[in-house]
Amino acid sequence: MDTLFRNSRRKLSQGLLFWREAGQGIPVILLHGAWNDSSQWVPLIDLLSDNFHCLAPDLLGFGESDNPNIHYSIDLQVECLAEFLTALKLEKVYLVGHSLGGWIASSYALKYPEQVHGLVLLSPEGVKIERQEKQWQRMQRLAKLPPFIFKLLKVLSPLIKIVGLQEKVKQYLQLRNLMLQYPTGCQLLFERKPPEIEAELLQNQLSLIEFPVLILQGGKDTAEAIAKSQIYAQSLPYSEFKMVAHANNDLPESCVGVIAEDIREYIKK
Repeated sequence: MDTLFRNSRRKLSQGLLFWREAGQGIPVILLHGAWNDSSQWVPLIDLLSDNFHCLAPDLLGFGESDNPNIHYSIDLQVECLAEFLTALKLEKVYLVGHSLGGWIASSYALKYPEQVHGLVLLSPEGVKIERQEKQWQRMQRLAKLPPFIFKLLKVLSPLIKIVGLQEKVKQYLQLRNLMLQYPTGCQLLFERKPPEIEAELLQNQLSLIEFPVLILQGGKDTAEAIAKSQIYAQSLPYSEFKMVAHANNDLPESCVGVIAEDIREYIKK
């Protein structure tokens, strides 16, 4: 990796924002997912920075950005992004968003369409699917379970293996650890009141986006994630949907070469 990265910080109205930056030319803003920070984009920036000016912020409440004791929302993240772009005098950009970052990128494009050249969405959150309420309730229960429950599950792991539940328990433990590691992501996706989350969902607004949008989805991702990407593809008037058959839910890391080439081709059009 020969790319020269620049790490920077800027004080915004809600707190200090950290970002990674490399390259010159057309500005491309990369927004990370709920269970990550801007470091997930480093391999992709390494491939794109020869062609584009890449900037990957840690969203407010994530990574090295401040984590103020405030109520987080998608609109708050959108306004932080708007303030960030204004501070850097970036008038019009491409937005690339993964998971939660895709939701924020799409919300930004709807609120500030004159500032967005185009969107690339990787397994985006932000639309309602069937059984959404049950999923929210399940995740909320998982987030609220006391720590001793998970210690008990680890103690009982031999018994759990005997009854064939080890994979399911393993998945719950991994998700629980992510929730603890990324509490802001957990709050944005699951811990707010359902009416508040539903008010920020986008399926009824996506038809207002008037430029082409590229949607990338891992074929081995969850059925729920695939369904959300398909709703984006069906709701956007000018969408290109591409399934990366061998990819899971970590597209930015596992398929970096494919993603980089898709982004280059999309911006060239």
